[in-house]
Amino acid sequence: MAITDVPEYAHLTEADVAALGDELDALRREIESSRGDRDARYVRNTIRFQRGLELAGRALIYGSRRRSLWWAGASALGVAKIIENMELGHNVMHGQWDWMNDPEIHSSTWEWDNAGTSEFWKHTHNFVHHKYTNVLGMDDDIGYGLLRVTRDQRWMPFYLGNLVYNTILSVAFEYGVAIQHLELGKAAQGRVDKEKFRADLDTALKKMGTQALKDYVVHPAAVGVATRSVTGWRKALTATLMANVIRNVWSNAVIFCGHFPDGAEKFTKEDIDTETQAQWYLRQMLGSANFTAGPVMAFMSGNLCYQIEHHIYPDLPSNRLAEISVRVRELCDKYDLPYTTGSLPVQYAKSWRTIAKLSLPNKYLRATADDAPETASERRFKADGESSRLQAVVDPATGRRQGLRTAIETLRGRRGLRARRRAADAGAREAA
Repeated sequence: MAITDVPEYAHLTEADVAALGDELDALRREIESSRGDRDARYVRNTIRFQRGLELAGRALIYGSRRRSLWWAGASALGVAKIIENMELGHNVMHGQWDWMNDPEIHSSTWEWDNAGTSEFWKHTHNFVHHKYTNVLGMDDDIGYGLLRVTRDQRWMPFYLGNLVYNTILSVAFEYGVAIQHLELGKAAQGRVDKEKFRADLDTALKKMGTQALKDYVVHPAAVGVATRSVTGWRKALTATLMANVIRNVWSNAVIFCGHFPDGAEKFTKEDIDTETQAQWYLRQMLGSANFTAGPVMAFMSGNLCYQIEHHIYPDLPSNRLAEISVRVRELCDKYDLPYTTGSLPVQYAKSWRTIAKLSLPNKYLRATADDAPETASERRFKADGESSRLQAVVDPATGRRQGLRTAIETLRGRRGLRARRRAADAGAREAA
């Protein structure tokens, strides 16, 4: 099932893990000491660009007598919302710009253009998700309480709707974020304090109502009054709705690419209470995934194309993650650890494949619960009954470490060889 011993799965000794942690700590200090004017200019320019783009989008919607202008306005507003949520809201509320001591760009004051409250999001995301990343029973982002994304989740008939649920979640993602803190599943089972739940529900509904009022009443009404037409009001309403759908679908895609492709591992909570900072770093590296992106794609993803680096350093400025990724790749090479990445379409397709196949009971799935693309444990490398601890070895010929990455490649090679042998045997039987 899920990984129970992170250093063992990684084929590292405790000394190796400590050394890796020291190198990542040193990299943090290096980036922190180099923060300065260019970083401050970056975030301030991003804010100006985002606000200008939002104004342009609303102006196009105001004058959208032609369908092309309607689409241009909805698209510009959708992109502005993406930038506000991902490169600004998400990163500001992580405290990435708190070092500037600017009250406008501070994690304690930012309220984003989203149906969810910043207060609740900072708890469910900054604290719970980033502290307990992919830990079963601790991290609600494992399926968002709705989807089955690992074989560690016991199958129920409910999960037959996995694909339908994720389609709805994708389109209405901001509302999924808004209600996540409420833990509706636990509330339905009577496992939460009723008074706290009612207070949290009131807060969540107030923010959702305020956001809906802004998006679907105030702005469309202003356009209707300015154009003196019901048509203007209707076009502004539908364009804003489309902008929110654009933002929601894109945000869902980016986040799923960082958490659910093959290689984003899941963990048990056995060792979490005694986990060191170095072990936490290692778990983040194994539990996250990147996707390849140029500067524009990186900007549009809030630099979450560097999800591995973001999970290691969630409070370092997003514009520095590209340079950090070079160093993290070097450390992965040094310790023979996988660096999980791929193109966005491939990573997103893998996420949907996992969601699709795990809608079915395990008996219909081919791989084992310890050695599947989306679910693995240290037992995948061991023969039946073997109890010896996994550790990296040094190739006597090359002097290179042979650790987790080499072990995974070797395992895949063995599986491929067995598959070819089975195919050859089947062919021989048919020929006979």
